[in-house]
Amino acid sequence: MAEHGFAGRGAVVTGAGAGIGRAIATAFARRGAAVAVVDLHPDRVAETVAAIEDAPGRAVAVPGDVRTQAGVERIIEEAVRHLGHLDILVNNAGVYPNCPVLDMPEDQWNAVIDTNLKGTFLMSQAAARRMVAERRAGHIVNIASGAYKSARRGAAHYCASKAGLVMFSRVLAQELADHRIHVNVVSPGLIDVGRRGDVNPRYRETLMTTIPWGRMGEPSEIADAVLFLASPGAEFITGAVLDVDGGSSAGRYFLPYSRG
Repeated sequence: MAEHGFAGRGAVVTGAGAGIGRAIATAFARRGAAVAVVDLHPDRVAETVAAIEDAPGRAVAVPGDVRTQAGVERIIEEAVRHLGHLDILVNNAGVYPNCPVLDMPEDQWNAVIDTNLKGTFLMSQAAARRMVAERRAGHIVNIASGAYKSARRGAAHYCASKAGLVMFSRVLAQELADHRIHVNVVSPGLIDVGRRGDVNPRYRETLMTTIPWGRMGEPSEIADAVLFLASPGAEFITGAVLDVDGGSSAGRYFLPYSRG
């Protein structure tokens, strides 16, 4: 991909205050795009914008809440005001608490579904309406997780939200094809976003045994996949899910050979 391959393009990245979202926003700006950095936490937004201020593209801070229609409308209006137009939307905002179903409070279920699934719906709807009204071909890339197809204890809300996100994306890809708006999904595996004190070490160690590539992924590797799907090289790709997981979704790598 050319160094400034996204020059003149306007991109909105949600959940861009840290981790994968920050890597995606940075990658677009380094390739010339104007990027609206969206996150619920203004301090994190400011940190991301500061981190990419020397990029060939430019970044603008748009703190906001993707969980409400009013919040989303403000995000899109503010982003377009700064960027001039909207070509790319990356729905990365997500939360992932852990709780068994029998103990799960309703507000935790709602928080996950509202952020991960409803937020993706609202942002996609608002962005697509803008693209259609302005007759701009565009790209929507939604960030899922291996949880969309692989259940795990304590994550009923998270798994449900990511499974819903994938099916929502496939339907939206069909509905927006006539407008030449691509809708695709990147599904990260275990990504190194820094040590988290609330993650069980055994959980991480067990996951590592399922990765044929033998290591965690880097946020920049998810960003590379997103940029590919938003590039001219992915012109004939829509409604697809790209697993970026070091091969962990290929099967039960942790099993020994059945003979010998």
